[in-house]
Amino acid sequence: MQVKEILAIKGTVLYTIPPDRTLAESVEIMTEQDVGSLVCFEHGKMVGMLTFREVLGAVHARGPLWQQVAVAEVMVRGPLCAGPEMEMDELRRLMVDHHQRYIPVMDGGTLMGVISFHDVAKAVLEEQSFENRMLKAYIRDWPEEKGG
Repeated sequence: MQVKEILAIKGTVLYTIPPDRTLAESVEIMTEQDVGSLVCFEHGKMVGMLTFREVLGAVHARGPLWQQVAVAEVMVRGPLCAGPEMEMDELRRLMVDHHQRYIPVMDGGTLMGVISFHDVAKAVLEEQSFENRMLKAYIRDWPEEKGG
């Protein structure tokens, strides 16, 4: 299974935020949309990624002043990206090796979507369930041997 197939299952709704916005605004968007990451765009280009991990780090470091912190101060600049043709196994390895729960999918300079570790786990389950059903159907429809 390729990354583009995971995006097709998930959908390609994108949640973005400019880097000059505050963490309070980002938390509001993340909470309302029930997402764990936002892609940071400036002048039509991806410049970073903000996840709940960076928000929590700012809360810890800045205390009660965290809400006024600009996204640009804590976002991950130049995040790891996947391509739409990348195989799911390679994506899983990338996420595990680099401890990333969210990976933007880029096709050249175009953001196609964001894949979460949850999306990958769901795709694996669906793929295994499909294969399981096919194997059971194959076994059930196995031709009987004719006596001779």
